[in-house]
Amino acid sequence: MTSSRDISRLLDIMAALRTPGSGCPWDLEQNFATIAPYTIEEAYEVVDAIARGDLDDLRDELGDLLLQVVFHARMAEEQNAFNFGDVVDAISRKMIRRHPHVFADKDGRLTPSDVKGAWERIKAEEKAERAARRPSDETSHKSLLSDVKAGQPALALAMELQRKASSVGFDWNDPRAVLRKIREEADEIEVALDRGVASELAEETGDLLFALVNLARHTDVDPELALRGTNAKFERRFGYIERALSAQGRSLESASLSEMDALWDEAKGEE
Repeated sequence: MTSSRDISRLLDIMAALRTPGSGCPWDLEQNFATIAPYTIEEAYEVVDAIARGDLDDLRDELGDLLLQVVFHARMAEEQNAFNFGDVVDAISRKMIRRHPHVFADKDGRLTPSDVKGAWERIKAEEKAERAARRPSDETSHKSLLSDVKAGQPALALAMELQRKASSVGFDWNDPRAVLRKIREEADEIEVALDRGVASELAEETGDLLFALVNLARHTDVDPELALRGTNAKFERRFGYIERALSAQGRSLESASLSEMDALWDEAKGEE
């Protein structure tokens, strides 16, 4: 199989992978829901490559992300819903529509603020058009939270839901009140552990995470960046444990938990 810079080659590869009888068993088993987590993961890999300034890796990760688009489009085509060409056409028309100052005859130049205002206005028009295409339900209630995009990462979604609710006064007045809520949620996790019900444990863990995001919001902390920082700190300190044990001619498996804890404290002290 020869490589190609033509997108049609990638589309043919995906079609082959999804062909019953001769395709890949794993690819054939997938659906939109099972592939969605991989789509999110690949988007994060792109962000990570950008943060590291690794353009070679960015090229590869963008390819992985493109594959996700091709995968979803192929599954939709199999259901006679739309195909990859429809995806390209839709975003092309959208970008042209949102940039009339570039693609349409217009006198004068727009300022950046003008462009942003036009972008928001056109997006609102597109949203109204999409809503008009959906089946109407006169009894349905328009929620304050309806405008929050559900497809964003859970931490960002929690932050936006809380901000929306806060705009009408549904919020804590003191970060310490949120801290008390965190302690309450931690106690409920302990009860769930004692009960041994997995569904309850998952629910209570989610409640605790939601409360932690609330604390981050009240203290002007970006929870995503904060967690990334803690992840990096964990990697540094765990790496210290690995290097220290290696210097002793030992493996991680040969060390006790108390020994690793002591090395962890050493790493923490050096920082």
